[in-house]
Amino acid sequence: MVRSALPMADPSADAAALLRRLGFAILLFAIPLAALFTRRALVVMAPLAVALIVLAAFLDGSARSPRQKAMSFLTSRAGLAGAVLLLWAALSLIWTPFVMQASERLLNIVAMGLMAVAGYLALPERMRSANLYLLPVGVGFAALVGIAMLLRGGGHLDPDGLGVERGMVVLVLLLWPAVTWLHSRGRNLEAVALALAVGIGTLLTSDVLPIIGLVVGGLTFAMTAMSPRAGSRFVGLAMAGLLILAPALPFLLKPIAGSILGSASSIVMGLEAWQGLILKEPARLLTGHGLETSWRGRIFGLVPNETPFSLLFEIWYELGLVGAVSGAILLSQAAVSAGGHRAILGPGIMASFASAFTLGSCGIGTAQIWWFTALVVLVLVFVAVERGQFRTKRPKAILRRLR
Repeated sequence: MVRSALPMADPSADAAALLRRLGFAILLFAIPLAALFTRRALVVMAPLAVALIVLAAFLDGSARSPRQKAMSFLTSRAGLAGAVLLLWAALSLIWTPFVMQASERLLNIVAMGLMAVAGYLALPERMRSANLYLLPVGVGFAALVGIAMLLRGGGHLDPDGLGVERGMVVLVLLLWPAVTWLHSRGRNLEAVALALAVGIGTLLTSDVLPIIGLVVGGLTFAMTAMSPRAGSRFVGLAMAGLLILAPALPFLLKPIAGSILGSASSIVMGLEAWQGLILKEPARLLTGHGLETSWRGRIFGLVPNETPFSLLFEIWYELGLVGAVSGAILLSQAAVSAGGHRAILGPGIMASFASAFTLGSCGIGTAQIWWFTALVVLVLVFVAVERGQFRTKRPKAILRRLR
């Protein structure tokens, strides 16, 4: 009996490939588009995409040494700093006046962290280019849809009227891994066109926050492209320095902003409110007021409404010195280690760090779950781009003289 030389089909491998393809389609294509319409889409779709990728890895066993990778991450400097930050946030439940709400927020943060770790461990060691090309296609298509929505005045689909603005914030974050992937494939013209599309969309929004994040990210991209090592160190030190020195900012910036913008400016009033909170309870700079107090405190009159929505204010007000220092170490170590991994990825990674930090410092409510989800998606996308950088080499042809 003659046996077939063709290998037998593996149903589990075929199912895993289908699930992985669907997961990346949601993560790289559907999320950028859906974020323009509602923030809930991001919170729902990201866990679904990660679950499909994890299930695919379980079926075909593509995840290699997950325990070793997890331990390597947790024992790194950034991992230890993140663990200290999470532990201190949990301890702050003892003195926060909003225990139930703070506990819910802490559980959400832990869930997002576990989702990020699961997605990181489940990503294959070698990413297919066909899957990664979904990212620039998704970001570009979403940018065009967003531009059309803004030109027609139909950009306020969320209940609070900020749907397309949040969508543009997500596009600004995902632009950098998309540009990095195109640049690594030698498609620089397409990368420039994609950046222009997102830039036009941010210019059309009524909020200046997306364009600020885009400009800061673009400048960081250019600086890191010229000097990768100096760029990564500068970004890491800048983020850490701003976090640690944040309580001094209202005292330094208020006179300058007052002379330029006037005392009636919202920025000046926000700095004044921040300054007043520091002078009212200076001892609280050590421990903070507890998790969730910066947001809930506005509702119950504990925090003035003029106080800025900023990561720099919130981390000091809620978690104090310990939270700020551990957060600074986490960001600086993550930036330095990520920027020096691959030279071709460094500019995009540093641009993402700069854009995300700028957005969080200038007005994004960091307590919102959609923001944490967007950051998790950004990290997973960059890991996928990094694992798509392998190159296969064809064997050299050996010419033999024919006799």
